Amino acid sequence: MSEAVSHPDPGVPPDPALTAEAFNRLCGVVARLRSPTGCPWDREQTLATIKPFTLEETYELLEAIDSGRDEAVVEELGDVLLQVVLDSQIAADEGRFDIVPVIDGITRKMIDRHPHVFGEAQAATTADVRREWERVKAETSPRESILDGIPAALPSLARAARITRKAARVGYDFPDRAMLFDKLQEEIDELLAELYPEGAPKVAASVDLPPTPDEPIADAERRRRIESEIGDVLFVVANIARRWGIDPEEALRSSNRKFSERFQAIERGVKAAGRTLEDATLQEMEEHYQAAKRSGRG
Repeated sequence: MSEAVSHPDPGVPPDPALTAEAFNRLCGVVARLRSPTGCPWDREQTLATIKPFTLEETYELLEAIDSGRDEAVVEELGDVLLQVVLDSQIAADEGRFDIVPVIDGITRKMIDRHPHVFGEAQAATTADVRREWERVKAETSPRESILDGIPAALPSLARAARITRKAARVGYDFPDRAMLFDKLQEEIDELLAELYPEGAPKVAASVDLPPTPDEPIADAERRRRIESEIGDVLFVVANIARRWGIDPEEALRSSNRKFSERFQAIERGVKAAGRTLEDATLQEMEEHYQAAKRSGRG
């Protein structure tokens, strides 16, 4: 196996001989797995059946990047690369295409979309680059709507940010981003009106209150309206994140991770006290949560 080679200067490609050897070996392994004497599972896969694994590997790569551990990132990047090679091999076995047009296509696209690097165009700032990218993209891939091309399978918060970003590029946006908070309050008020038709009760924020059961919404039409209002709130939140340059999907992933780590601190604290979560009171669990928060965990 070839050893990793580091380059002190940015923009230096890897050794072509090592790259070719490593990539050819991977392609050979995948082809063997798909051969009549290979793996029954791999032979049965189609582009449709492999889709969930492609998505799963992408999310595992994001987790590895968040971990900051290079060995984890290397492993997960390999898994993502495997999906590309395997998908291409499946297509080749079906007589559709192989890995070569995949590589050639993305290489040509990157050259065409960066005329300020590979051509005569000028782009001194990131904003210039975005405008040039969109101009070339519009010329090479004409679409009926500027929203065309946003994958429907994107996580919804990320898709909301992409949709509003596209609309903003043609001027459909709040002139001042602070106006979004008035819009957020408007959507929250509409949600509260659907949740509490008689008016939202005044409840003191205290863990000492007895728990009340969450009752499902029996009326299908009311449930649909509430779902719509919750969606509107999340859409505005995603738009707020975009206006401040924050990826809402990353923000939520971070909060999920933070809560999970603090909740696990609750589990450890309760276990250390010789109790179970079922025995612990909400007050006890909140104390452990706040202790984890103060200690900087999560």
